Formats: sequence, structure tokens, C-alpha cells
Amino acid sequence: MRGEAEVLMDQLKQIAQGLGETFAPFCEVVLHDLTDPQHAILAIHNNLSARAVGEPATELGLARIADPDYPTILTNYPNAFADGRQAKSTSIGIKDARGTYVAALCLNVDLTLFHNLQSVIGQFTRVDAQGGARESLKPAGADAIRARIDRFAAGRATTPRALRAEERRALLRELKGAGCLEVRRAAEVIAAHLGVSRATVYADAK
Repeated sequence: MRGEAEVLMDQLKQIAQGLGETFAPFCEVVLHDLTDPQHAILAIHNNLSARAVGEPATELGLARIADPDYPTILTNYPNAFADGRQAKSTSIGIKDARGTYVAALCLNVDLTLFHNLQSVIGQFTRVDAQGGARESLKPAGADAIRARIDRFAAGRATTPRALRAEERRALLRELKGAGCLEVRRAAEVIAAHLGVSRATVYADAK
């Protein structure tokens, strides 16, 4: 006969999968098994943090394990992925019948696309009666390259790291044609922003 904990974890896996499919590709959904902190990650959907099933609990998970009075729900707190991308996170602690934290369901939203959309909308709605100086379309550096990649992904309702292979190749051809690859350390910047190797960048740009 299956135990209470096993049934609970199976139900939480289904919830995590459903949330992951609903909010793909912008929201990473992670299920943590807090009864096994050294191998806490039980499931991960829309993997934006480059973690893997079986990796240990985060500081927040360890805090819940140590303190049963730790807040059950923490919503929309600022976070960041390992590569520096900004995120906002929500963490929901799950207790068993004895009031002990046994699991946590966490949602991490990649804010890259949304910040870019906010910037695009702000630029589009800005009014300058005097005309002002014209902005050069020539990329000025790493920030300009990242912004161009973000706009490309936003136009396809996705994030840079969620681009399909054929979309990524189209992007690299566009960047090459615009002279972006001539910028110092361009391949390194593009590879980091897309989550691929520099070899892939060079191959896709051909």
C-alpha cells in the first residue's frame, strides 16, 4: 500500500507539470522534496536555471526544514538566475499532517522578456515634439547586442533561451548581417545570453 508521503508527492508532481505547461516558457516550476535536502529537486519544468533533478535544496528550502514556523507562502520576491538574468519568484511550502515541511513548490519567472516589452512600449509611446537627435542603429556594445536578441525573442513571444534551433540560426544571421559579431567579445556575449556555446554561435552564424 502506498504511503501518505508518496501519494502527496505524486499529486504535487502533477500540479508542477500543469503549472509548467500553463506558464511555458517564461516560468520555471520546481518541486522540492524537503525530506531529502541533499537531493531535493524532484521535478523541474521549463528549466531556466540550468539545475537538474537530484540537486540539493536552496537556502530557502533549508530554512523551512529548520523552522516549521517559516512562512508557508512567499510571493513575488526578487531573485536572479546564475547568469545574472533577473527573476521574480514565488515559493509555497507544503506540510504533512504533523505540521512538518515536506515539500516546496517554487515558481521562477524570467523577467527578461517582460522588461524588454516594457522598454519597447515605452519607446513606442514616447513623444518628442522637437525631434531630437537620431539614434544610431549600429550596435554599441554588449548591452546593445543583448537588447537586439531580446527584441528578436519578444517578437516571437518567447525568451532568448527558449528559441528553437531554426529561430536561433535566423537570429545569428541577422546579428551577423548587422555587424554585431564584429563587436569585441560578441560571440561570448551572445552565447551567454542564449545559453549555448560559442561554437554554436559561430556555426549558426554561417
